[in-house]
Amino acid sequence: MQVIHDDPEAALPDSFDRPDLGVPDPAPVFGRLFDAHSRQLHRYLARRVGDDAAHDLMAETFLVALRRRESYRPDLGTARSWLYGIATNLLRHHIRSETRALRATARLAATGEHSTAGHDGRVADQVDAQTRAAQLAGALAKLNAADRDTLLLVSWAGLEPTEVAEALGVPPGTIRSRLHRIRRWLRANAASVQAADTAEEAKEL
Repeated sequence: MQVIHDDPEAALPDSFDRPDLGVPDPAPVFGRLFDAHSRQLHRYLARRVGDDAAHDLMAETFLVALRRRESYRPDLGTARSWLYGIATNLLRHHIRSETRALRATARLAATGEHSTAGHDGRVADQVDAQTRAAQLAGALAKLNAADRDTLLLVSWAGLEPTEVAEALGVPPGTIRSRLHRIRRWLRANAASVQAADTAEEAKEL
């Protein structure tokens, strides 16, 4: 009996986690990479910069990966973490859009209009739920790029801390300590950040 997986990543054999991208014809292997990771990658990008930009960024991620395929080192990480690392670098050109989106999410959460459906509930290393993430969106907008990338690769992309370390090119211990520090900062500052954003909006009215 054949088992059919709804999630392409679930059907991906372990031996393909770290493929050889230096083959003469890379088209087949990149086709499999696209089938395995594009849906989840697009979902992650869309949550950060919106649907339209996500389509472009996802396409660019795979184009960059194809051009730089010889730089991939299977001994340093999985293909998935490598792709998310490329996507994260591309995302940094869209920080302004992301910051505006986070502030908009914070406003929706404040008015009770944010929907919590369809999220895995993992924020800061599987500790906080999505509702809390929505409420903390104003605080997320205040984080520096490295901290925000770390947090959202875990909470929105669903990567493990070790995969985040591979994606960002830093030691796993750095990611774990960073997540701990970010979580403490968010819990301490979320209320004050949201209050400040509300005050700024009131001045604009």
